[in-house]
Amino acid sequence: MKEIASVSLMRRSDENTIRTKIPSLDLMYRAGVGIFESVNWHGKILIVCGTGNNAGDGYVVASLLKSKGFFVELLLLAERFSPDGKYYFDRCVKENVPWSVYNSQNLEGYDIIVDCIFGTGFKGKAENEAKDVIEKINKSGAYVVCADINSGLNGDSGLGEACVVSNLTVSVGSLKSGHFLGRAKDVIGRLVNIDIGIDLIEKPYYLLEAKDTLAVFKERPNFSHKGTYGYITLIGGSTEYSGAVKLANIAASAMRAGAGVVKLAVPKSLCGGIMPYILESTLCPMAERDGAICFDEDLLKGALSNIKAASIGMGLGTRGDNRQVIEYILNSCQIPVIIDADGLRSFSEIDKNVIRNSKSTVVLTPHLKEFERLCGVPLTQIQENPIELAKSYAKEMGVILLLKGQATVITDGEEVIISATGCAGMATAGSGDVLSGILAAVCAYSDNTLMAVSSGAYINGLAGELAQAEFGDISMVASDTASYIPRAIKKIKEHTE
Repeated sequence: MKEIASVSLMRRSDENTIRTKIPSLDLMYRAGVGIFESVNWHGKILIVCGTGNNAGDGYVVASLLKSKGFFVELLLLAERFSPDGKYYFDRCVKENVPWSVYNSQNLEGYDIIVDCIFGTGFKGKAENEAKDVIEKINKSGAYVVCADINSGLNGDSGLGEACVVSNLTVSVGSLKSGHFLGRAKDVIGRLVNIDIGIDLIEKPYYLLEAKDTLAVFKERPNFSHKGTYGYITLIGGSTEYSGAVKLANIAASAMRAGAGVVKLAVPKSLCGGIMPYILESTLCPMAERDGAICFDEDLLKGALSNIKAASIGMGLGTRGDNRQVIEYILNSCQIPVIIDADGLRSFSEIDKNVIRNSKSTVVLTPHLKEFERLCGVPLTQIQENPIELAKSYAKEMGVILLLKGQATVITDGEEVIISATGCAGMATAGSGDVLSGILAAVCAYSDNTLMAVSSGAYINGLAGELAQAEFGDISMVASDTASYIPRAIKKIKEHTE
């Protein structure tokens, strides 16, 4: 897994490195060299600089380009400099690098434009000259390179209104969470990171890579059977939302993700409609009231017997005994329990002491609006600080939280893992149900629930990407993602072994 730093951690680690081993001028030079070596330079090059240290990286790049005989110009937003930036700007002047101050000119005619306006410490929104020059960079038609992060993006949240759209973003020191959250996927083309010798002084977040999932999706011996890989139960469905749990099973997301046996627990009145579709799974009719599951201990015991994981909530509705069913599971089952959709609403009503004393390993899978209900923090604040709020909530409640979004944040309150797979085509009804099926499966045959949940999220996103490549972002549906689970797992195993 690759390290991801918050802006605060990166700043403090940078300061510690300067204080203990590498002078700031040398660090800036290393950053410029790293950016220089990351680009296939050609044609006319413009480097647009702000007034901070991010501009200093650009001055180093300009000096290196000049020394190699490239046509390079500097465009300053203002004649203001950080101390280290001034040192390298003066070097550029001495080397006769052409420079000017921005005066509303258009930026067309350049082959490459390098964005060194704002760094990862930028907050708020780009305004006035900065907003104007960002818009002109985006309209220029040039190949755009961003130093550290796209100017206008928040380095922690990935939020930003006017921001540079890059072909290449060269992260400096460590990747930042803002490279993955918020608008990042829409404005960052290729992303690379350069190591300039900064050691992080505290535990970072981690970016999950394909090779990290092999501990979960490993080869299976011939000397095994369906019980080896776990019985799981999917609990959900109601007359209003019968399609949701059907999707989790019909699309075979859980089976395709490697479950040994899937039990489908639904209101008994839905069984007739579902039965023709469950070719490889077991149907468990549940007691119901007006088309919604109601509590029946004997039937629930049967559905939960001999299982290694459960998912509850998909299409469950709000009229049944959802809270009582969830509390019963938490009090009686020593297994991972994934709670999604309507299950999250009922979970939010359960006494915190019941949750903290649960026998189950609780896995919650909210999207941002559902997380707002769980934690009581307004949605806008969650968008601004999703990782730390997710981490704090998971630690307080003693759960594993999988927060859905443009990137998926998974945390147990101590570790934070980010899965960056996924795509716009997955913004469609039923995608969360497919994920719940996958998670129940991988949790059933893995000893490490946090890694299982993270790997399940990775596979779900990768399957979605493969589906979108065939069907497009507009026309794909959740069952397309489910159908690509086998190819996603196969791709990981083929490319990482």
